[in-house]
Amino acid sequence: MTEQRTILRRRQLTALAAGVVAALTLGTVSAVSAHGAPSGDAANTAITAENSPIGFGAGTTGGGNASATTVTTLAAFKSAVASDSAKVVKVSGLISLSGQVDVGSNTTVLGVGSWSGFTGGGLRLKGKTNVVIRNLNISKPVAPADGITVQKSTKVWIDHNTFSADRDHDKDYYDGLLDINHASDNVTVSWNKFADHFKGSLVGHSDNNASEDTGHLKVTYSHNWFSNVYSRIPSLRFGTGHFYDNYVQGAETAVHPRMGAQMLVENNVFRDTKVAVTTNRDSDVDGYAVLRGNDLGGAATEISQVGSFTNPPYSYTAEPASSVVGTVTGQAGAGKI
Repeated sequence: MTEQRTILRRRQLTALAAGVVAALTLGTVSAVSAHGAPSGDAANTAITAENSPIGFGAGTTGGGNASATTVTTLAAFKSAVASDSAKVVKVSGLISLSGQVDVGSNTTVLGVGSWSGFTGGGLRLKGKTNVVIRNLNISKPVAPADGITVQKSTKVWIDHNTFSADRDHDKDYYDGLLDINHASDNVTVSWNKFADHFKGSLVGHSDNNASEDTGHLKVTYSHNWFSNVYSRIPSLRFGTGHFYDNYVQGAETAVHPRMGAQMLVENNVFRDTKVAVTTNRDSDVDGYAVLRGNDLGGAATEISQVGSFTNPPYSYTAEPASSVVGTVTGQAGAGKI
């Protein structure tokens, strides 16, 4: 499968290069972004998921090529992920837990098949680095536990997981599905599905944490599917966020930079959403946003300050919004790698 994806990507890039050359020859080149991706309808080939992170989390390897350990119980999982040595831990089956399990540095946690993972609580990365979490189902994290908490940690890749709860309880019964805080940095959140929840993903936990968070909280969200998530898609304080090629359905308020945070919101699709992007709610200091190439689907925007973050410091290919729904619904979530 990896070889097939590599071949497909090479063909896509070859076709793109050939198209640009041909267009230049004819004197009618379509707009091409600084990152090699055609804008608007110039690209009509869906992107396939990557086997390494793109974005601020690039270079994260987790346990790398370490021999894998497969676990089926909570006790075995806690023991397997505790150290900071290089390791790959495979979770087989759905494990119930209360609260959160701490995961060490240099770790890959990988779900087996389509339905493995955790319910009732979640995972925590506290003061760690180089962690990969993929292919897990993480459901119903009862407060105060998040589905995943990234705290004081760097180089993190969260990819192809399914996060879910329900909206039958009070909004504070469950905590966040994915929260990133306390000066965490260089995180990529890609190809996940977030469903049936009030508080999706909070980046920066407090308006009063500027001294710790300023200059940190650099996060990329790419090709995620947010379905029936009320808000925080994501909410970002102080940091720098790139939100591209995501599909948002059924939100009250979606993307929300505040407290001076900068966000580039690019080539996303919003459906049945009241406010796609807001920079001026709930905090004393507004955030900044730059929007380009999005399909708002009738959603409003509340942009009090246009940002200066327009050129992420990494290479990426943003497919046009016209193909995002098919790509994301077909490939995001657990069981797709």
